Amino acid sequence: MLKKEQLEELLTLCMRSEADFAEIFEEDTNKESISMLNQVVEGVDRSQSSGVGIRLYKGVQSVYGYTDIEDMDSLKNVIDDLVDALGPKDEGVKIQLKEGKIEDKHPIRIDPLASPLQEKVDLLMEGSQAAYEASEKVEKVSASLASVHQKVQISNSNGRLVQDDRHRVRMAISSYVSDGKTLQSGACSPGGSMGLEFFETTSPSSIGKEATRIALVLSQAKPCPSGKMPVIIDNGFGGVIFHEACGHSLEATAVAKNQSVFANKLGEQIANEKVTAIDDGTIPNAWGSQNIDDEGNPQQRRVLIDHGILKSYMIDTLNGRRMGMASSGSSRRQSYKYEPTSRMSNTYIAPGTDTFEEMLKGIERGLYAKKMGGGSVNPQTGEFNFAVQEGYLIENGKITDPVKGASLIGTGQEILMNIDMVGDNLERAQGMCGSISGSIPTDVGQPRLRVKEITVGGTANE
Repeated sequence: MLKKEQLEELLTLCMRSEADFAEIFEEDTNKESISMLNQVVEGVDRSQSSGVGIRLYKGVQSVYGYTDIEDMDSLKNVIDDLVDALGPKDEGVKIQLKEGKIEDKHPIRIDPLASPLQEKVDLLMEGSQAAYEASEKVEKVSASLASVHQKVQISNSNGRLVQDDRHRVRMAISSYVSDGKTLQSGACSPGGSMGLEFFETTSPSSIGKEATRIALVLSQAKPCPSGKMPVIIDNGFGGVIFHEACGHSLEATAVAKNQSVFANKLGEQIANEKVTAIDDGTIPNAWGSQNIDDEGNPQQRRVLIDHGILKSYMIDTLNGRRMGMASSGSSRRQSYKYEPTSRMSNTYIAPGTDTFEEMLKGIERGLYAKKMGGGSVNPQTGEFNFAVQEGYLIENGKITDPVKGASLIGTGQEILMNIDMVGDNLERAQGMCGSISGSIPTDVGQPRLRVKEITVGGTANE
């Protein structure tokens, strides 16, 4: 990382321009990925990347450049190009930095990258073996263990100088079962901002067993009927619907440009009164947590929707300028190669009090979406389409046959208003979220909840 005096010199050069703000983002990242197929290690990939991103603001105009050559001459060349883009000045503000001390809310105990390779292979072997032993129908098991250590240093023309040290680990197991004709797969991939101590509470064997359990259910599933019906969405990764269909529409990236269905609706009811939605980047050791955002602001707990009322957006500095609002500590990026923007961290619907039995009661024909898959959304309209990875029919208030090929179709504003029951079994799950500032780790979550009516796309003939 650059020294304080070097950063002060570079930022002072940045301000010899029409810019009213300058920022330098430094990154040093080490990654390791171990892959296994049928209990045989296929590959061990290790990589290291480092670089510097520099950006200048002039009002709501932004220019950005980056380099992986970190000597002063290269950095000054990047700055010269950015200054030329905004317009140079003979004199500017001399920048003086004050180093801030950041409390580490996400300490780790066992550094994955420093641990012996055999220990990590043993963890993968445990998960793979458990997946095989869960059923004699298992034909193939693939597994991977990914570890990341990212160090960042952020400085800006306001005098800020802060550092953050980030560790993440995640195991993914896919199990394939055969019915004699076709293979059906199930997958499970938990992780956290932790070291290998993560697997002391989430065992590799539990990951492998869950992957096989899902595959077995899907191998017995029949085609799902279609139509409008009540849907119960289970906890954990069920929260991906809020993340995609509503969360992105609450990011300032869309709101500031009036490209969101929820723009200019602060203080209005946008959801059923049972819905409280939160984005919290401070949860200790959670997958989407950081001590600071990628502009150096302390992470926050943000209540987005409070009992149905829209309370806040997720805001980065540049879009905050466009909106006349302060940053909410929501600025994130994949790496120094990306200019940051407002993004989610750990986003979830808060628990309620409704029981599973109460949700099932009165449903003559519906769908129980136990596990959600991927999907797509248009933030401007809120329209979404999500696959149901593991689903079951609900008939006369009871869960019956497993079904496949189900999808949920609707709009974010519609589903928020149609949630009429919220359970108390909050759980979060892990994923990677892509947007204009790259792919970042995010948690999604919710308790079990009921949508009183939504369009279900299916594959069965009715």
